[in-house]
Amino acid sequence: MSRIYLSPPHLSSRERELLEDALASNWVAPVGPHVDAFERELAQVAGVAQAAALSSGTAGLHLALQLAGVTEGDVVLCPTLTFVASANTIVYCGAEPLFVDCDRSSWTIDPGLVEEALAELAAGGRSAKAVMAVDLYGQCADYDRLAAACDEHGAVLIQDAAEALGASYRGRPAGSLGRFGVFSFNGNKIITTSGGGALVSDDAEAVARARFLAGQAREKALHYEHREVGYNYRLSNLLAAVGRGQLAVLQERVAARRRNFDTYVELLADLPGVGFMPEAAYGTSNRWLTCVLVDRAVFGATPGEVCAALAAEDVEARPLWKPMHLQPLYSSSRPFGGTVAEGLFRDGLCLPSGSSLAPADLERIAAIVRRCRR
Repeated sequence: MSRIYLSPPHLSSRERELLEDALASNWVAPVGPHVDAFERELAQVAGVAQAAALSSGTAGLHLALQLAGVTEGDVVLCPTLTFVASANTIVYCGAEPLFVDCDRSSWTIDPGLVEEALAELAAGGRSAKAVMAVDLYGQCADYDRLAAACDEHGAVLIQDAAEALGASYRGRPAGSLGRFGVFSFNGNKIITTSGGGALVSDDAEAVARARFLAGQAREKALHYEHREVGYNYRLSNLLAAVGRGQLAVLQERVAARRRNFDTYVELLADLPGVGFMPEAAYGTSNRWLTCVLVDRAVFGATPGEVCAALAAEDVEARPLWKPMHLQPLYSSSRPFGGTVAEGLFRDGLCLPSGSSLAPADLERIAAIVRRCRR
C-alpha cells in the first residue's frame, strides 16, 4: 500500500497552466503580474482591502508585529498552544511573549484569560503592545471578546490565521478579524505555494509599508538607497502563479477536509475514550487537520502508541502542538494558565487530513486506530 501523509499538497492542472504562463513571460523574480493578481484575489477571499504576498507566514507575523509598533522590551500575548513561529516572531522584535492557555471549547486562546492577563499587566504598571490570536487547526478564536479586551487596554490585535484560510467567524472570513491577518502557504497547508505566506489588512498604508520592508526597505532611487533595516520577504512570481491556481479551488479543499473530519467521526466516534476537536458555535472551521483526543485509561492505548501503530503501516500522524511553555526554548517563561493546553498535548493526535484522501484511505486509517484499543 502507498504511504499516507498527514497533509500533502493537492494540485490541479490550473497551477501548471499559470506556472507555464509565468515562465513564458520571463517574470520569475519576486515581482510580476501573478504576484499582483494573487494579492488582489487573496484580499477578496479574506474580505480585506489589501494583501502583501510574502515568502512565509513567519515573515507575515514578523512584519505584522513591526507594523503594530512592537519593539524591545514590549509584551505580546500569545497562546501557548501553537506552532513555535508565533512565539519566535515576538522574540525577533526583542519583545517578551506572555503565553496564555487555550479555551477548552475551542482550543484557541482563552479570551477570559486574555482579559485577566491584560488587567494584571495594567495593575502592575505595564501593558501589552499586542495580542496575537492563533486560529488553531483551522478554527478561529473568539474575536469579539478579544477585540473588546484589546480596545480596552490599547493592544493591537493580530490574527495568526496561518492554518485557517477558508474558515469563518460569525460569517466573516479568517484574516479579516484583527488589525492585521497572516496566512501561511507552506506545503502542508490547505492551499500552498510550496513556501509562502501573506499579510492582509484594511489598512492600505500599513500593507504598503509591509511590501517596502519585505523588499529590503529600498528607497525610491535609481541607485540602491536604504535608510532603515528591511528584509528579503517577497514571494516570487512563479510561486504566486501556483497560489492563484490553488486559491481558485479553496472552497473545494475546505469541503474535502470537512468531509474527512465527518468521516472520521462516523468511523471512530463509537470507540470509548476517543473524542474530536469541537467546532465553536460562532464559526466554521476549515478542518485543516482532524484532531482527536485519546483517553488512555478508557481506550487502553496512548496517543503515542496509536501514532506508532499508524507509522508501522506507513501512515503519518503526529501529536498536537507542544505548548510553548513546555518547550526548552521558552521553559523560563511564566504561562497564564496552561493546564488545558498541557492536557490537549498529552491526549491529542492529528490524523491524516489531506484533501486528496480517498474513502478507502480513511477506512484504512480508522481500522488501524480501532485495532489499537485494548
